[in-house]
Amino acid sequence: MTNRKAIIFGVKGYKLNKKEKIFFKKSKPWGIIIFSRNIKNLDQLKKLTDQIKKNQNDKKFPILIDQEGGKVSRLNNIIDFSTFSQTYFANLFKKNKKMFEIIYRNYIDITSDILKKAGININTVPVLDVKRKITHNIIGSRAFSNNPYEIIKLGKLCIKYFKQNKITTVTKHIPGHGLARCDSHLKTPVINTHKKELIKNDFKTFKKCQSFFAMTCHAIYSQYDSKNVATHSKLIISQIIRKHIKFKGLLISDDISMKSLKHKLEINALKAISAGCNLVLHCNGNINEMIRLSKVIPKIDNFTQKKTSQFYKFLR
Repeated sequence: MTNRKAIIFGVKGYKLNKKEKIFFKKSKPWGIIIFSRNIKNLDQLKKLTDQIKKNQNDKKFPILIDQEGGKVSRLNNIIDFSTFSQTYFANLFKKNKKMFEIIYRNYIDITSDILKKAGININTVPVLDVKRKITHNIIGSRAFSNNPYEIIKLGKLCIKYFKQNKITTVTKHIPGHGLARCDSHLKTPVINTHKKELIKNDFKTFKKCQSFFAMTCHAIYSQYDSKNVATHSKLIISQIIRKHIKFKGLLISDDISMKSLKHKLEINALKAISAGCNLVLHCNGNINEMIRLSKVIPKIDNFTQKKTSQFYKFLR
């Protein structure tokens, strides 16, 4: 484990190709993330994750997926989860709490069952962003609600139910993407809102819903750091995420190939690590980009090793 690199990579297709096998064996990424492009059916997905674990000689190797439900449903080729967005569950919660409890529990149990059968052990949920009228549609129904207290209630349940199913969660997009007016995949959101509102609403959901992992937000919070997105901001990571929110787990950057980050890929990765991200996420499965990154990414530090050991113990 000590020689792992502080990066999570994607893969190109339904199975590891020859280049990927050689590259992953040599580069030793911390984990691999799975997308819809990697899923034909459950049998094929299990073969892929087995192949990855065998390649890394590690039965508990971290394999992540972005299975939020709604419009971010990577498992749709297995079961169509596109109805079950976080907004859908928040609306159900408001209408009928008893019905919500039953359906939400079943939804997470079924999702977890598929993930475990597929050999996946980390799901990047819940989205704890606080929705506003101005919130860009890239978040939209992925967020539970505009009410931080509802988000906290549902976020805690999400983390708890997945945990009971031995699936680890990743809260996102810390410290809050709800005030972003543009899509951070395409450009850099700048959030000018004053500190009081951020503390009262956006930061609060993350403070109250602690998970083993959290994923950073590629947005600028100009009242704190007018130059750097949260992913690249030492101030936001140390003062807001670590000190105010009191997040004690492993911090993963959002995808470093998103257009909101303005530097060369390698610089984007190194700036994230230097700012305080423990792991860097690179999703597109482009082997040439991955080779470039593996040359500059450091090995995981002692903190990340310790937390990874705790994660492995949890999987028992």
